[in-house]
Amino acid sequence: MTRPTVDEDLCIGCGRCEELCPAVFEVGDDGYSHVIDAEGCEAAGCCEEAAEECPVDAISLA
Repeated sequence: MTRPTVDEDLCIGCGRCEELCPAVFEVGDDGYSHVIDAEGCEAAGCCEEAAEECPVDAISLA
């Protein structure tokens, strides 16, 4: 199972991950991306693309 994490020290809050994979990622009120469904990658099928498109490589998949 693929589980995403966001490194808040790297995240710039651009929203690209939320745009590509809204079922799993959301930019919070703090301006940083957060994983809202850590187990949703398999069903959503977009986590890999979100991680690849992150401009600062803040998304890790384990």
